[in-house]
Amino acid sequence: MADFDLVVIGSGPAGEKGAAQAAYFGKRVALVEQAEHLGGAAINTGTVPSKTLRETALYFSGLRQRGLYGIDYSLKEGLTVKDFMHRELVVVGQQHQTIRHNLDRHQIELIWGAGALLDPHTVRVQLTAGGVRDLTTDFVLIATGSSPYHPPEVPFDHERVYDSDSILGMGFIPKTMAVIGGGVIGCEYASLFTALGVRVTLVESRARLLPVVDQEIAGQLQTELAALGLRFIFNDRVLATRVGGDHVHLDLKSGERLECEIALFAAGRQGNSQGLGLEALGIAQGARGLITVDEHYRTTVPNIYAAGDVIGFPALASTSMEQARVAMVHAFNLRYKEQVSPVLPYAIYTIPEISMVGLSEDECRAQQIPCLVGRAYYHSNPRGQIIGETNGLLKLVFAPQDKKLLGVHLIGELSAELVHIGAQTLANGQTIDEFIRAVYNYPTLADAYKYAAYDGLGNWERWLARQAA
Repeated sequence: MADFDLVVIGSGPAGEKGAAQAAYFGKRVALVEQAEHLGGAAINTGTVPSKTLRETALYFSGLRQRGLYGIDYSLKEGLTVKDFMHRELVVVGQQHQTIRHNLDRHQIELIWGAGALLDPHTVRVQLTAGGVRDLTTDFVLIATGSSPYHPPEVPFDHERVYDSDSILGMGFIPKTMAVIGGGVIGCEYASLFTALGVRVTLVESRARLLPVVDQEIAGQLQTELAALGLRFIFNDRVLATRVGGDHVHLDLKSGERLECEIALFAAGRQGNSQGLGLEALGIAQGARGLITVDEHYRTTVPNIYAAGDVIGFPALASTSMEQARVAMVHAFNLRYKEQVSPVLPYAIYTIPEISMVGLSEDECRAQQIPCLVGRAYYHSNPRGQIIGETNGLLKLVFAPQDKKLLGVHLIGELSAELVHIGAQTLANGQTIDEFIRAVYNYPTLADAYKYAAYDGLGNWERWLARQAA
């Protein structure tokens, strides 16, 4: 008889929730973690820290109050790194306790050390405290997450040249900064530091920010960040990076030279699959160390599953949790949660934040899907006016034939929360009439759904008139 029904490698969102899912149904579970703390990148270096820092930046900059009181706040005098990081440390500490409590409550054995696969049913752990322990198991869940990708030509020293993990350990708040990469991570950190009054230059090799985001929404984000002082350089890239004294020197392909106190390279991420023994077992992998899985999150070795960032897109904490739960339901034939929802909301915690679900107007055009749009603006919404958020936008994309909702796109305060109303409507296959029938508290930002639907209804009636003519 094996020591365990399941051994999980990694305690991030996928590892924790996968372990708890199996243990909830009475399985004997061990969780192996080699890092100093539980929670993976989501808790320690990524999702929670960066979002907490965003709130800290909004607080210290007074940015939320500018529209409300008409006061031009600037960075508080004498702000230190300790001040800036205090709330982040508190929240991360609380999350460590929450995860540990969840493991204890489910009677999951926590083993500190680095795990690797000796064979499909044995995980060898190099214990942090010293020594080796072999764990025999019926199933394995690999949930080792991801790390920032380091282009070989970039001299990361984590004192002047940072990646998205090491930026959290910066020794000082700079006056000037370059962010290389206009994807999600690059935009989040660029907006965060811009809000604090740092002079930020963002370099993006493509022609626009955030290609996955609706073009109208991304354009508005760029406009708002430019108004705060963020400088954008598009269609260009860094050819050489040099650290000299107290500055970083960046040579761009266009011939321009940038000089800044720190540089952040946001070049994507790679799967943490090295050293797990996957090659010896014939477990298939793709680019950047990502593990190949089927629709049940099973690898090419049938009793070994993988979930979360280590399998690649969409690499979100929210989807990672659900992937692991689905994997464990399949492994133990639990008949409980057999697939991840096909409707996945996304949030980008820039300033202002963005969220989306379903198809964008751009995607509909590219796929030749007929669509119409309804919009509602925060500046017309009483709650938006009350809180001083006047630049927000809620955009509904729907089919003209039957008014069926195709996508929801938001920019502005609480976008990451508001998107779930649209996501549920989309998942149920409903039309924009659902928003018109609904009753929302007044005054609320959620009420913008109703007025976006009314705007869409007007566009739909004009579309019908054109068809009749």
